[in-house]
Amino acid sequence: MKFKIVIGVLGTLLWLLGLLMLIPLFVGMYYGESPQTFAIAFTITTMAGTIFAFRIEPSKEDWDLKEGFMIVAFGWLAAAMFGAIPFILEGMTPINAFFESMSGFTTTGATVMVDIESHSRGLLFWRSMTQWLGGMGIIMLFIAILPKLGIAGRQMFRAEVPGPQEDKLRPRIRETAKILWMVYVAISVVECVALYLAGLNLYDAVTHTFTTMACGGFSPYADSIAAFNSPVVEGIICFFMFVAGANFALHYRMFYVDKNSLVRDDEFKFYTLIVAIATLSLTLLLFKDHIYGLDTSFRYSVFQVLSILTTTGYATVDFNQWADSGRMLLFIVMFFGGCAGSTGGGIKIVRTLLLLRYANRELFKAIHPKAVRIIRFNGKAVPDDVMQSIISFVIIYFILFFISSGLLSMMGMDVFSSLSASIATLGNIGPAFNLFGPMANYNLLPFLGKLLLVLNMWIGRLEVFTVMVMLTSAFWKK
Repeated sequence: MKFKIVIGVLGTLLWLLGLLMLIPLFVGMYYGESPQTFAIAFTITTMAGTIFAFRIEPSKEDWDLKEGFMIVAFGWLAAAMFGAIPFILEGMTPINAFFESMSGFTTTGATVMVDIESHSRGLLFWRSMTQWLGGMGIIMLFIAILPKLGIAGRQMFRAEVPGPQEDKLRPRIRETAKILWMVYVAISVVECVALYLAGLNLYDAVTHTFTTMACGGFSPYADSIAAFNSPVVEGIICFFMFVAGANFALHYRMFYVDKNSLVRDDEFKFYTLIVAIATLSLTLLLFKDHIYGLDTSFRYSVFQVLSILTTTGYATVDFNQWADSGRMLLFIVMFFGGCAGSTGGGIKIVRTLLLLRYANRELFKAIHPKAVRIIRFNGKAVPDDVMQSIISFVIIYFILFFISSGLLSMMGMDVFSSLSASIATLGNIGPAFNLFGPMANYNLLPFLGKLLLVLNMWIGRLEVFTVMVMLTSAFWKK
């Protein structure tokens, strides 16, 4: 393991993070707030980046996948640690600040803030901005703007890109990263304009665009999107949550290669089907329970389903107060996640789809043992090693889910709170149920509970393998 290279690249990453802290500094100054918080955070982060960057070695060609895993895993960890500095300077405890920062960069949206509106506009802007940076990926941004990484960028891309297979739009990884970020920025601008025209002020439009496009869910208001009580705003956010939950590579292909690329994609069709079935089912459940009228039931259902499925975590109603049938449906939806190549977290739609096709093949082979049946995705055969990787991912994912749920229960949490908080953080969703509902927060957790969920967020955002592989002996052997 070439630790000097890893430390050096992390130093450059911290330099970039420090420069980005100047944006909320100027936002705060515009609203008449003191620049001290972000000036100190900028100084500490860039100084640390400078010290680390001097450790970098000139040879980049010798990088391999191990260095890629290390840089990605510890790059996200370093971003969360240094990103927590502004929260600490505004009075939060170190563990709460680290929790909030990790929740931001991993686009989880779980919060420990008790009185959100009491914090400065600059800090709340930074809080939303961390999600936007984490949505497409801080390492992806790093790859896109830093040409000196060379072939090493491929190792970092492979370690961070979500989904069972990397989706390269260009032969060079740097070009792929640039395209994905350009699409991300372009759609973000469109949403911001739409929200502004719908009546939101520029600050609210920008901060909610950040957290919608990142499938993050942070809001400057404790009531989340319910604070606006606007069907138009909810409709706009619903549309862009749906867009952000789909594969960004397909968005690019739809505009520049084939306008039918989305509707032809197996994963996107399955994604749309899940949204439709879950929304219709929840609408009928809410209407059956005589909670709302049919139109209001649909309005709340489509928003909450999209928010949970895409792992955004917004809320327009306290669904924690619903009957068990509606809450259980949302709990099931938590396990799907967004599409591969989206900003959503979770298991990912493509993995669920391929597992279902794998199960169907095994049932078929039980009847016809000698038959050869190939699993296909978008008309192409899925290699056995990809299926093995998916099965391994799901097994490890559920092991982590049950372990963290058990540990939370041992800390005094009720079963449903423990289960839902575990999947809400491992899947980067945010709000859970019971103690951690959409209108509540995670502040009541003890220190070890918060640290456990921070690990969940970190591991879940990096697709499990990136972090877990470093716990194996093979990773450290030559």
